[in-house]
Amino acid sequence: MGNVYLVGAGPGDPELITLKAVKCIQKADVILYDRLVNKELLSYAKEGADLIYCGKLPDYHLMKQETINHFLVRYAKSGKIVTRLKGGDPFVFGRGAEEAEALVKHGIPFEIVPGITSGIAAAAYAGIPVTHRDVSASVAFVAGHHKNDEKEEQKWASLAKGIDTLAIYMGVGNLPYIQEQLLKNGKSKDTPAALVHWGTTDVQKTVTGTLETIAEIARTEKITNPSMIIIGEVVRYREKISWFEEKASKAAISGVL
Repeated sequence: MGNVYLVGAGPGDPELITLKAVKCIQKADVILYDRLVNKELLSYAKEGADLIYCGKLPDYHLMKQETINHFLVRYAKSGKIVTRLKGGDPFVFGRGAEEAEALVKHGIPFEIVPGITSGIAAAAYAGIPVTHRDVSASVAFVAGHHKNDEKEEQKWASLAKGIDTLAIYMGVGNLPYIQEQLLKNGKSKDTPAALVHWGTTDVQKTVTGTLETIAEIARTEKITNPSMIIIGEVVRYREKISWFEEKASKAAISGVL
């Protein structure tokens, strides 16, 4: 019997991966990796390791979750060390729990290796703290895709009234709906909002506005996924502590010169 590691690869910057995660990559016989995993991390793999792409695009799944679960079980049962490499953290919208359940069902030993999630990291690289003792004592990680039902609307009602900072994943395509639900449930139209596209990478782009304007800004700026949506008073701090994009811009200019 082999062993499976469910590993968070971090948000995009390859230097944000943990030391334990690197060790899991180095000793793996098989690595199953997702679309948002920085491919530089695969350079840590040992010679001869099988690298299997499990990427998912919006509305298109190259490999179904059931198939991924099957591969994890099959390779582990054949005695392989398997590393399942997932963008961000495996338990934050990463379906890591589903994979762990499948491994438990088949009696396969496994470990969870947490990773830095983009809800924190992309915001930080945009100069936005998700908490601040003056304006935000609570933050919610929220799935941005939606179903048109009563339960979904109740969720947005609670988020509009009870949480200081919203970090919304996979939500750009549904931003008009998110905007509508938050405004309808009492969130101020003047609440600051930001979109961080490809956060922590050298192509990161951040745009800001308010809850009232952010959907139109996303459309005119052609912002797509992968992007984090950050909504709350903490977005105002970007004006003071923005650092990464300025640093990347200076580095690019230096490279040209």
